[in-house]
Amino acid sequence: MAIPRDFINELIARIDIVDLIDRKVPLKKAGKNHSACCPFHSEKSPSFTVSRDKQFYHCFGCGAHGNAIDFVMEYDRLEFVDAIEELAGQLGIAVPREQGTGKRPDQGLSRDLYQLMEEANLFYQSQLRQHQDKQKVIDYLEFRGLSNDVVEQFGIGFAPDGWDGLLGRYRQNQAAQDKLLTAGMLIANDNGKRYDRFRDRLMFPIRDRRGRVVGFGGRVLGDGTPKYLNSPETPIFHKGNELYGLYELKQKHRDPQHVLIVEGYMDVVALAQFGVDYAVASLGTATTAEQFQLLVRSAKQVICCYDGDRAGREAAWRALETALPLLKPGDQVKFMFLPQGEDPDTMVRKIGKDAFEALMQQAMLLPAFLFETLSNNHGADKGALAKQAIGLIEKVQDTVLQNLLLENLAHKLGMNSSEDLKKKLGFAVNKAQPLNAKGLQGRGTPLRLAIALLIQHPHLGFGLKEQAALKRLKMPGVDLLGHLLEITREQSLNSAQLLELHREHEQKSTLIKLAQWDHQVADENVLLEFKQTLIWLYNQSIEQLYQELSLKQTLTKVEKLQLTKLIAIIKGKAT
Repeated sequence: MAIPRDFINELIARIDIVDLIDRKVPLKKAGKNHSACCPFHSEKSPSFTVSRDKQFYHCFGCGAHGNAIDFVMEYDRLEFVDAIEELAGQLGIAVPREQGTGKRPDQGLSRDLYQLMEEANLFYQSQLRQHQDKQKVIDYLEFRGLSNDVVEQFGIGFAPDGWDGLLGRYRQNQAAQDKLLTAGMLIANDNGKRYDRFRDRLMFPIRDRRGRVVGFGGRVLGDGTPKYLNSPETPIFHKGNELYGLYELKQKHRDPQHVLIVEGYMDVVALAQFGVDYAVASLGTATTAEQFQLLVRSAKQVICCYDGDRAGREAAWRALETALPLLKPGDQVKFMFLPQGEDPDTMVRKIGKDAFEALMQQAMLLPAFLFETLSNNHGADKGALAKQAIGLIEKVQDTVLQNLLLENLAHKLGMNSSEDLKKKLGFAVNKAQPLNAKGLQGRGTPLRLAIALLIQHPHLGFGLKEQAALKRLKMPGVDLLGHLLEITREQSLNSAQLLELHREHEQKSTLIKLAQWDHQVADENVLLEFKQTLIWLYNQSIEQLYQELSLKQTLTKVEKLQLTKLIAIIKGKAT
């Protein structure tokens, strides 16, 4: 089922984008707009502007732009539907769904799964306080040096030994059992008998960016195997899209300067216990592209922490390959390697917070790690080194980083500069798109101006009579203007609502550019200028039709009459 378009329009109308963004990124008044340093890239002077009139934001530095929905999607890394639900939740209203034709999925399933996962989380937490075996768990937590505050911060619980600790709570509720099976909390054997997935384990709830429990990691208390047991993939949990501890980090730090990515749940918790409360963990897999995007959007600097053995170095290299195409200007990735046999948990206990953070300061920058690894892999074989390096550097989108890597490679190969390298290897560097602080400037064509004015001031089209001349005018872009006039004629919209209607439109990028175009028309002259553009377009249609008819060898009676009228109109304009 889809979310009704009218509801989305109403939601955008009720959310003030200035208030929404100001709660996350403090804004300052700048003329009729508001400004701040962009939350999506690193900068020292503000280039991020928010318009209350248009209900639209735009960064002249990195190009980020959009309405309230776009901001929530970008800032909180939510999907479109999740962003709608987040905004609706802020207003205390439910999100309706339209019933489509054909078989539809159970739209209430995800909501029920979130509720059941939260109930499971509360159950495990209660067992840590109440179960008859609680003392062994408390002793274990004390042995690991975890305080009550940290246990509470991360919602750590205890899954008791036995086959039906959680299942027993839903013995009489078959529907809930079915959903717990879907959520991965129960397992069914070949005979259909169901039992708890997690037994006799310390439980770490995994929360999504909205704080909802979507899965669990369970650590064995003794010497059993596996050491860690994770929730399987479910409709609400995709381990490649989540990071353990990211929600908790964001509760502590609104704008963290750096984030440390480690491998295990206990590493994150132990580091937090010692005051290093900006660590997150991948969920038992190599760091994915989605996780890296989360990381670089969460902090200015990402430090990847691995064991110093071969496996750790290989994992770091895979992370580097994943990160390279995703990095934007201002992103910084470093690599930190611990002594063999150590992990962040044991290391921070051994040397303390200050010494651990000193090690972080010594972490290798991405270019240093890249070329050190290539040198180790290829030795004196400069040809093989250059071939692999070029293959990696070609993937880099950040031109500053790309040129830095090329300079490093040129030095490694004994060349004078990266320019010599490019000529010799025929390397085509990514061309940086020139940034114009004011975006499009000048008046442009009347047609472009008409579209821009209508996007920025949709009320201009409300109730406007149909412009028949536009339908016969042959001019690139005129169909888009006619389309916008048709929409704005029938309903009162603001800019954000109008752009939202075109989220999937083929001309979306054009509309966004024109929405932020500085056309240099003063507010008090907007209506007059818009009318003049329509008059110009009308005149163009007259001229065009006159040319078509006058070039014809033979005319029908209707066409002759039409041509006579056109000539009279043109003469009338000339006198």
